[in-house]
Amino acid sequence: MAGVETPISSTTEKTGYRVLARKYRPKDFSDLMVGQEAMVRTLTNAFETGRIAQAYMLTGVRGVGKTTTARILARALNYKTDMIDKPTIDLREPGMHCQAIMEGRHVDVIEMDAASHTGIDDIREIIEQVRYKPASARYKVYIIDEVHMLSTQAFNGLLKTLEEPPEHVKFIFATTEIRKVPVTVLSRCQRFDLRRISAADLTGLFTTISEKEGITADPEALALIARAAEGSARDGLSLLDQAIAHGSGHVEVDAVRGMLGLADRARIADLFRHIVKGDIGEALKEFAGQYEAGANPVVVLTDLADFTHLVTRLKYIPEAANDPSLSEIERVQGAGFATSIAVTSLSRIWQMLLKGIPETENSSRPFGAAEMVLIRLTHAGNLPSPEDAARRIAGIANGEISAPNPGPRPGNGGGSMTQTAPVEARGYQQQPTRPLGGPSAMLRAVPDVRPAELPAPPRIEEKPEPKVTILSLADVANLAGENRDMKLKAQIRQFVRPVRLEPGKLEIALSPDAPKSLVNDMSLKLKEWTGINWLVILSRDAGGLTLIETDAKERDDRVADARADPDVAAILARFPGAKITDVRVYGAAEDETIDIPPEPETPEDNE
Repeated sequence: MAGVETPISSTTEKTGYRVLARKYRPKDFSDLMVGQEAMVRTLTNAFETGRIAQAYMLTGVRGVGKTTTARILARALNYKTDMIDKPTIDLREPGMHCQAIMEGRHVDVIEMDAASHTGIDDIREIIEQVRYKPASARYKVYIIDEVHMLSTQAFNGLLKTLEEPPEHVKFIFATTEIRKVPVTVLSRCQRFDLRRISAADLTGLFTTISEKEGITADPEALALIARAAEGSARDGLSLLDQAIAHGSGHVEVDAVRGMLGLADRARIADLFRHIVKGDIGEALKEFAGQYEAGANPVVVLTDLADFTHLVTRLKYIPEAANDPSLSEIERVQGAGFATSIAVTSLSRIWQMLLKGIPETENSSRPFGAAEMVLIRLTHAGNLPSPEDAARRIAGIANGEISAPNPGPRPGNGGGSMTQTAPVEARGYQQQPTRPLGGPSAMLRAVPDVRPAELPAPPRIEEKPEPKVTILSLADVANLAGENRDMKLKAQIRQFVRPVRLEPGKLEIALSPDAPKSLVNDMSLKLKEWTGINWLVILSRDAGGLTLIETDAKERDDRVADARADPDVAAILARFPGAKITDVRVYGAAEDETIDIPPEPETPEDNE
C-alpha cells in the first residue's frame, strides 16, 4: 500500500535519493484509501465517536502497509496542533509529533520487531515501562511487528497488561501469520485485515507516481509490474524502481517483460490457440520462439495458466474484461475464447497446468519438461469431454448420428472439418450434430462420415492354456520332482514362503539363507514346465510357512491327536514304556506316513 507524498518535510530528502517505496509511503488516512477503504471507514467512525480501542491487530500479506498503518494510527492517536488537541483521523496538517512518529524516532512511540525480541524478558521490559506516563505525547504507543514470532511465555506475560492497560498506553500489533497468534491475544484486540491491493489500483498508483517523477511509462508495462507485485504495493514500487533504472528513465513493455522474464501476452494467447486446436507442431514452435526471446519456461506455463483462468472467468463474468490491468490482446482474445470453449475443457487445461508447473520447476531440464507438458495439453485438445463422448457413442449405437471418419488429425496436416447435414433417420429428422466438449471440438464441427468407415475393432489374442494346473506351492515343488529337478524341489521346500498365488503370478518371501538365484530359477522352470509365462515376485510380506515347516507342523498335530485318542492313551497306560513310533492315516498314500522320531529313554525303560 502506498500513497502520493504529502508535504511533510524531511531532512532525509536533502541527503540523497530515496527509493520509491519509502518516498511514497502513505502519510495519512487519505493515502490509505488505496486498497484499504473498509479499515479507514471503521477507524474514522471509531475516532469520531470516541470509541478508541486499547489494542489493534493488523494482519495481511507482506507489503500491504501494516507497519505504515501502525505509524499513521500512532500519529492519529497523538495528533496535536495549535488548533486541535485530540485523536483524529484528519491529518492533512502536520502535527507536533507527526514528523518524529512517521520517521520512527519518537520517544513515546516504541517500535519492536518480535522476530528478534521473542522472549519473556523483552515483554517483561514493556510491562515494567507501561506504568510510566508518556514524555510528551498523549499516548505511549507500542508497535510490535511480526507479533506471531513471540514465544508462548511472552504471549502469556502480555495478556494481563493487554486486557487492562493504563489509560495512557495503546498497543498496535502487526503480523503476516494471524493463525499463529493465540486466540486469547486476538480476543483483546480490534482486528483489521489489510487486503491485497488489486492490480487495477496498483496500476493507477504507479501511473500517478510516474507522472510525479517525470517518468514516461507505457500503461501495459505498469500493468505487468502491478501483476508481478501480487497485491503488494511495496514490491510493486521496488519493481518500478528497477524498471526505471533498467530503462534509463523510460518504462517500456519489452524492457519490463525482459526484466521480469515474462512472455509476450499476445504470444501467450497464440500458444493457447494452438493448444486448443490440437496443433502440436505450432504449439512447440511458438514455445521455442518465446524461450529464445528470453522467457522462462516456468513463467510461460504460469502465464498460460493465468490466461486459462482469465478465459474461464470471462465466461461467467464478461464485465471482467474492463479490468485496466488487462492488455487489449487479453481483453479481446480472452472474450473470444470464452464464448467458444467449453468450461470442461478449460478445467482440464487448468488441472494439467497445475500438475505440469511444479514438474517443470523441479526438473533439471525445464525446457524439455515444459515441452512435454505442452504436448500433453495439445493432445488433450483433441479429446472430447467424458459426457459428450458417452453421448456420441450412444448416438452412434442408436443410429441417430453418424460415426466420425478416421481421417487426418488437425495439427498433423489434417483438413478442415465440416458439420453434418440433416438426414432422415428412423422417421424423424436428425439435427446437425453439436461439437464435442474438448477444446478443439469447440472450435470445429463434427465431420460427415458413414458407420461403414469405422475401423475394425482390434483382435484380442487368446491366452494359451497351461500344461499343468498349479494351485499351491506344494504343486510347484511336486512339479519340480516330476521333472527330476530335485535340487530346486529341495530349495522350494526349505526356503520359499508363499504370499499370494494367481494364474501366471506367484508372490513369495524367502528365508534369509535362500540362494539369490532362486526367484529367477523358479520363473524360468515354471515357464518351461507349464508352457505359459510366470511372474515370480519377491514380496516384502513375511509370508507363510515353508513346506518343510508345514510338514513338521502337520506331523506334530497328528502325533498330538494320536496321544489324545482314548484308545491310544489306554494302551500307553496299560503297557508302561510303550511309545508312538508311527502315525498313518487310514486310506492315505504310502508317502503320507508320518515318521515319529524316537522319544528319549527314561530310567524306567532300562530296568
